[in-house]
Amino acid sequence: MIYRLFTLLLPLTFLFACGNSAETSAQDTADDQAKYQDITVEEFADRIGGDNTVILDVRTPGETSKGIIEGAIELDYRAANFQEELQKLDPSKTYLVYCASGGRSGKACGMMQEAGFAEMYNLKGGYRSWSAKE
Repeated sequence: MIYRLFTLLLPLTFLFACGNSAETSAQDTADDQAKYQDITVEEFADRIGGDNTVILDVRTPGETSKGIIEGAIELDYRAANFQEELQKLDPSKTYLVYCASGGRSGKACGMMQEAGFAEMYNLKGGYRSWSAKE
């Protein structure tokens, strides 16, 4: 009788122990994953020129022809090869990302996050906010 009870309980013990371990590992992985932040114009400006920092403009060429933040790399979010071009960027760098109003750049930051980029900041209000401060 005791042997039967033992043979039933032992597999259950392993099952629950493995389940908790897998759950903890999944949570640790999620905690380790970088998340982008929406930041103000002032915070964005303070981060420009930082070590290992890249400014990324994801607007269309028509939009960038009207002005750009100095030193920004242009990478059109609406271009067919946008994701392919993202893969060419160094994921270990810090990216300051902006578009016209903050929507596309937020989506771009999300894509970068999924691709394993370390640190991304989205300019709240985009270039419109930036140019309004000048």
